[in-house]
Amino acid sequence: MSPRISTLEEFWPFYVSQHLNPINRRLHVYGTTLGLVLGIVALIWRAPSVAVSAVVVAYTFAWIGHFFYEKNRPATFTYPLLSFRADFRMYRLTLRGEMGAEILLLTKELKDLSAR
Repeated sequence: MSPRISTLEEFWPFYVSQHLNPINRRLHVYGTTLGLVLGIVALIWRAPSVAVSAVVVAYTFAWIGHFFYEKNRPATFTYPLLSFRADFRMYRLTLRGEMGAEILLLTKELKDLSAR
């Protein structure tokens, strides 16, 4: 992945390519949902330790998906902020039932590019 990616739009096709396994995506949704719930609880209770737990829980689910199902290295290690933003885009698209179409679109675009 060189040169360095700087925008979400540049990063998004790579991010999607790292989330093709449906179990990995499902684990991301579970982790993000639990992380959001714990984040809200942390705000209500004013509990920094719960806020830390929110992050740990969310990333634990995601990394299990990457290491055991997708068999790749999480993009968070190289692009933490872009990965965080892309996680929420994937979360939103998944909840709306649009992530499958996004994967098909991007994989078709990548195939078309490689055929040239």
